[in-house]
Amino acid sequence: MSAQNQYTVKVVPYNVDWPLEFEKEKQRLLDILGAHIVTIEHTGSTSIPNQEAKPIIDMYAGVQALLQAEDYAGRLSSLDYFYVEAGMTGRHLFAKAVAGERTHHLHLLPIEGFYERKELLFRDYLRQHPELVKEYGELKHALAQQYHADPDGYTRAKTAFIQRVDDLARIERGLPLQNVWE
Repeated sequence: MSAQNQYTVKVVPYNVDWPLEFEKEKQRLLDILGAHIVTIEHTGSTSIPNQEAKPIIDMYAGVQALLQAEDYAGRLSSLDYFYVEAGMTGRHLFAKAVAGERTHHLHLLPIEGFYERKELLFRDYLRQHPELVKEYGELKHALAQQYHADPDGYTRAKTAFIQRVDDLARIERGLPLQNVWE
């Protein structure tokens, strides 16, 4: 099975090196895509202190104009990224794997509305509410056992928690509520 389609769910304790790994990878990405990128943010559970997580650095990069995936693929392949067909509209997903294990996910999307995205609201809210970090970690462990070989099932099973946190973050910021799957 190739690194591109081998992907199991593994949740590990928080690693204090994750933010440093993000900063290193961010610089590599800016070196090859800097003309296209407005900002790169560390997202996902590896960006939340003390949050147990899949050991994959998630990154969201805002671009002025979203080009075709092929326009990024050649440059990103030099850093061992490959395109992932995830069926998402309005953004591209690239993944990086080392020794058959995914290590990074890079989402490229338009800068418009970037900081109102659920991923950034979720991250920021959990950073401010450590009691929810603990609750989320417990949920993730239970679901990782249940959905070990089904990453999509694992993600769907977290929906109620993610929706609750997104709603709280949106209310706090005065933003309209929305379905986290939209």
